Amino acid sequence: MSTTPPACPADPPPESPYAVGPAETVARRSVGQPESAAANRSWWDGEASSYYAEHRTVLGDAALMWGPEGVYETDLRLLGDLTGRDVLEFGAGAAQGSRWCAGQGARAVATDISAGMLAQGRHVDAARRLGEGAGAPGPSAYIQCDAARLPFAGDAFDVVFSAYGALPFVADSAEVLREVSRVLRPGGRLVFSVTHPIRWALPDVPGEAGLTVRSSYFDRRPYVEQDAQGRATYTEHHRTLGDRVREIVGAGLTLLDVVEPEWPDQADHEWGGWSRLRGELVPGTAIFVCRKQ
Repeated sequence: MSTTPPACPADPPPESPYAVGPAETVARRSVGQPESAAANRSWWDGEASSYYAEHRTVLGDAALMWGPEGVYETDLRLLGDLTGRDVLEFGAGAAQGSRWCAGQGARAVATDISAGMLAQGRHVDAARRLGEGAGAPGPSAYIQCDAARLPFAGDAFDVVFSAYGALPFVADSAEVLREVSRVLRPGGRLVFSVTHPIRWALPDVPGEAGLTVRSSYFDRRPYVEQDAQGRATYTEHHRTLGDRVREIVGAGLTLLDVVEPEWPDQADHEWGGWSRLRGELVPGTAIFVCRKQ
């Protein structure tokens, strides 16, 4: 693993749309899969409850939201009919998406690298059983794992999806897509959303300052928050649109569509750098719809 010094002031790293805690330093440097996985597992464990509390109003408890704009599967219908389907959500967080799929008649499994996020999901299930969600189905299983090492047999699922889960946080996203393809049945569907790649060139600011290009779209060095010893405490990885397409094809999948949601008419919230001002000018989310032959 190579190490490079933090970016100089003339070449500032983009702010992360996720990280909210202080870091000793911020750098743009090479990060391998083990270091990235360890850093993000720890970060999401520590942020699980506060992240859920902060964003619950927009995320909901049993909704599949494809991006911080507030665009949902009920609007886009990208997964198709889920009745009786075996569904996997990787990078599930608190499993809001899996919970929504279960409500549509799917047998849903939620996986995440963070035990803290999965525990938050189980807490939501328990609260729903005691409250107004009593009787509402939840995921059939919560499994902690690295998305690059899915603990399932091949051809196990009809549908696999992820809404901003795993892929922005792994060093080798091509490997994750190969794993997803392995567990997806022939004819099955993969849908995943990530921060739109063009956002990497812009500061993560919801106002006008976030509309000025500050970094190269083609700079693929990860965003890294690190402690005083230089150990990564949070990482985020960039891929261009072309990179994503090549990784999809390389995993043996067919790309059916790329959806770039527009800012919803009724949404006036801000989430990190997402806002109506920016959302009406540049895309914030890219959703890739794929099929396994």
